[in-house]
Amino acid sequence: MQLRELSIEEFTKFVSESPLATHYQTINYALLMGENGYDYDLIGFVNEYDQIKAASLILFKTIKFHQKYGYAPKGFIIDYFNQDLLKEFTIALKEYYRKKHVIFIKLNPEIAISEVDPDNGVKTYNWNYDIKEILEDLGYLKLKDNLYFESILPRFSSVISLKNYSIHSISKNTRNKVRRAALKGLNLEISEKSGIDILYQFIRKKKNINDFYYKDYYNVFSRNDMIDLFLININAREFLVNSRNLYEAELEKNNHYMELLEKENTKKNINKKMDSDRKLLSYKQDVELATEMNKKQDKIYIAGALVIHFQNRIQILISGFDKKYKSFDANYFLHHSILEYYKNNYDYAELNGITGDFSKENPYLGLNSFKLGFHPRVYEYIGEYDYPIYPRIYQKLRSNGTLAKLFNKTDIKVPKKNSKN
Repeated sequence: MQLRELSIEEFTKFVSESPLATHYQTINYALLMGENGYDYDLIGFVNEYDQIKAASLILFKTIKFHQKYGYAPKGFIIDYFNQDLLKEFTIALKEYYRKKHVIFIKLNPEIAISEVDPDNGVKTYNWNYDIKEILEDLGYLKLKDNLYFESILPRFSSVISLKNYSIHSISKNTRNKVRRAALKGLNLEISEKSGIDILYQFIRKKKNINDFYYKDYYNVFSRNDMIDLFLININAREFLVNSRNLYEAELEKNNHYMELLEKENTKKNINKKMDSDRKLLSYKQDVELATEMNKKQDKIYIAGALVIHFQNRIQILISGFDKKYKSFDANYFLHHSILEYYKNNYDYAELNGITGDFSKENPYLGLNSFKLGFHPRVYEYIGEYDYPIYPRIYQKLRSNGTLAKLFNKTDIKVPKKNSKN
């Protein structure tokens, strides 16, 4: 068998028929990364009948001078259990890219090796775990398994079965937040590319990525109708009507609790009155805010997300909300609305990465708790590997800190504690 470049049609057809297919292994993603400083190859491993047995998008970037590294996003499209095929492919890969001065190739296959119980962090491993040994026997170097977001793509993912999704399938706390948000007049809106300027205001502090990257993302994937941009706005009129109704209803309850207290000054009645006082104050503030919004008659956007849909699943690429409107619980409403929007046409939704730390000391506890409130299944992927094509140069780049600097993802201070990883 031999390694050769594939046409876009050959590559797309092969990938689309594979269970390992992801939007990261598409010509669209290649074009996106091409707009962001990468070169790319679409390679295939073909037999004597020119039948494709493996394929991959390989991205390239210069390290320094003529030295380059390659990256197979989400790994090669190959049967990793077919050890003979994987071995032949690896040998051909090394021979092919030595001639192109590629020092090493990085990959992070989308292979789930365990399902994690988010309540206690206990992992249940599956047969895919054996692929780790297969790769290492062939010279692929396993990089550090980290709990947080130090790698290129998250190692832990939260996935929801859309066919079984409903407001009743999520946690009580999440359900209450979604319902409260709806009463504040929130609406889901599908936007065009121009809406990215609005979305970017909510996500610009999350990653060191400018708005042009997300515009490129939208451009290349919208060509094949594979991406949607959602925004959440406040319907000021609806917000005002609902707030007034809630205030008036609570005012009646408050007067009732006052009468109860005059008759029976018990701790139970005092607590009811105090709870009602808090609600009444909150509803009053909402009425004042809604009244002001109606005077201005401006359309106010407070949250947004970019969503990829590919084959039978969707992936929420990035989302964010305006911290000034934190009390509106817009992020909960946004995610629930997105899941409802897609549930009849797709099977799975990936809420994107979470951390592998399920303790209370987790610096990303808020992120984890938010996503776990939708009751997803949590999977651990196999992680990142490097395959050295020029081992000596590769080791030198590792030892002098070049690779650490090149792929540094975070400066987070990891808590010092014993944790299972």
